[in-house]
Amino acid sequence: MAEKKLLVDEQNKLFDTKGMFYKEFASDINQIRFFTVLITKNAIEDLKEKNLLEQQVSEIVKNAVLHGNKCDKSKKVRVWYNSDKKMFRLIVEDEGDGFQDLEKWNTFLSNRMDAFESGDPEKMMEYVAWRTEKSGPNDGGNSLFAAVEYWNGGIVYNNKKNKVAVARAVE
Repeated sequence: MAEKKLLVDEQNKLFDTKGMFYKEFASDINQIRFFTVLITKNAIEDLKEKNLLEQQVSEIVKNAVLHGNKCDKSKKVRVWYNSDKKMFRLIVEDEGDGFQDLEKWNTFLSNRMDAFESGDPEKMMEYVAWRTEKSGPNDGGNSLFAAVEYWNGGIVYNNKKNKVAVARAVE
């Protein structure tokens, strides 16, 4: 991904579900590990990279369950996924209101990258963690920072921002 930011583009090719597997899960926080293994089990070893693929998929599914569906087991998480020798693709949709602070997050990420590039420790400390009024005590944006680095094929949201498509290409 050349430009490191989250995109909103429902027409993006990453949302094409042709040839992808589809699963639907209840928003059960205790089943996230099971869902993740199911989704990633057939990925080729070059894409698994010491369980990084599982970690990244787990974070996306967990965000859908926790933040999107608020752990309401009556709400579904819909997942499309596919893996071949060159790429792993994933689309996750929840029934929530969407990532409403996406644009603010992109601004924060840009400022964070500038701060870390400057090497100024005081400026860097301003951008260690992403927090909003909705953040829980363990939220800090680390998973999303890692996702932007990991998903080298892009991270794209639909207009409502409750559906995300990602891709990881073999390097």
